[in-house]
Amino acid sequence: MNQAQAGYRPTVSIDADIGLTRTQGQVSGQRLDQTTRPGGAGITINQTLFNGFRTDSQTRQAESNVLSNREAIRLTEMTTLFNAAQSYMYVLSGTANLELQRNNVEVLEEQLRQTRDRFNVGEVTRTDVAQAEARLSGARSNVSGAESQLRSAIAQYRQNIGVEPRQLAPGRPFDRYVPKSLEEGVEIGLREHPQILASLHAVDAAELQVKVAESMLSPTAAIQGQVQQRYDSQFPGDNFAAASIVGRLSIPLYQGGTEYSQIRQAKELVGQARLIAERDRDSVRSVIVQAWGRLEAAKAQVLASQAQVQANEVALNGVREEARVGQRTTLDVLNAQQELLSSRVNLILAQRDRVVFSYDVVQSIGRLTVRFTSLPVTPYSAKEHYDQIKDLWYGVSTPDGR
Repeated sequence: MNQAQAGYRPTVSIDADIGLTRTQGQVSGQRLDQTTRPGGAGITINQTLFNGFRTDSQTRQAESNVLSNREAIRLTEMTTLFNAAQSYMYVLSGTANLELQRNNVEVLEEQLRQTRDRFNVGEVTRTDVAQAEARLSGARSNVSGAESQLRSAIAQYRQNIGVEPRQLAPGRPFDRYVPKSLEEGVEIGLREHPQILASLHAVDAAELQVKVAESMLSPTAAIQGQVQQRYDSQFPGDNFAAASIVGRLSIPLYQGGTEYSQIRQAKELVGQARLIAERDRDSVRSVIVQAWGRLEAAKAQVLASQAQVQANEVALNGVREEARVGQRTTLDVLNAQQELLSSRVNLILAQRDRVVFSYDVVQSIGRLTVRFTSLPVTPYSAKEHYDQIKDLWYGVSTPDGR
């Protein structure tokens, strides 16, 4: 913004010079031999009066770019918050999965002990013992895999949030910010999503670039004021001051066609910016529909997984009772235990996705921000930074003191 507004402001410069001149010869029959030290100093002020509204267009263009960049910041904010929520839920689900796998190892160790006792009294065969041992080895391998997944989730959590996870509370769906319907979500997204708003501001900036290019064909008017003090200009002891003020008018007639080419190029870029804006609208609409579909599927999957867990618990208890009276084999019990474990793992993943996808929907409509969700943190204000520097005429320090 300051760079664009500089066209409204004067430029001021100070110049100074000093030299040494030795003159020898004859003037009107008299010998001349003198040494002078010509020098002086001056100040020059230039002020543009008219440049085809170029500065005005550049200033408005800078404002559009500022607004576009603000939306880009908001998009980054949403991505950061979603990644944080996702990392949080992956640590929770990874922890729960590891606990399940460890409990499964304990259950299978007890199952193997009982199977060996029954083998020793002749109730089962060596095959039953081998099956129990194989399942236990597989369960221990699953524990190692779950530990690796949890370590990866913790590393991702540390990267996105900045601290190690400590005593995480259960995650809850973000349903209070989820639209009531897909149609409402699409309407909100097309109106508020920062990707679309950034594209629209980029269209404004491209249109203003056309005006900037067209201003190169306009006359320019400027005024220059100058004050100088000179010493020893021609003879030793010379001393004079001069002041001047000059107005200049420049009318471009033809400069090789560069300006016309730049105008055509700017107009083509306007068309490109409009196409990008339309593409972003379609992209946001598609993302919202996909996010909504994932959330609806996750809701259904949670209900189905809960029913599956309940059914497998009943089935396992029944198989164990039947195995005690010889109506089921050890393999039947092991299979029932494995099915219950798988359904519990699926329930954990479904519950995780249920929460993550609710955040995904809020992000897809452009509302996963600190301000909208009223998070208890101090939000970054790009406008505050902008207001601190937009009218500065000089200075190199940033608002944070750098």
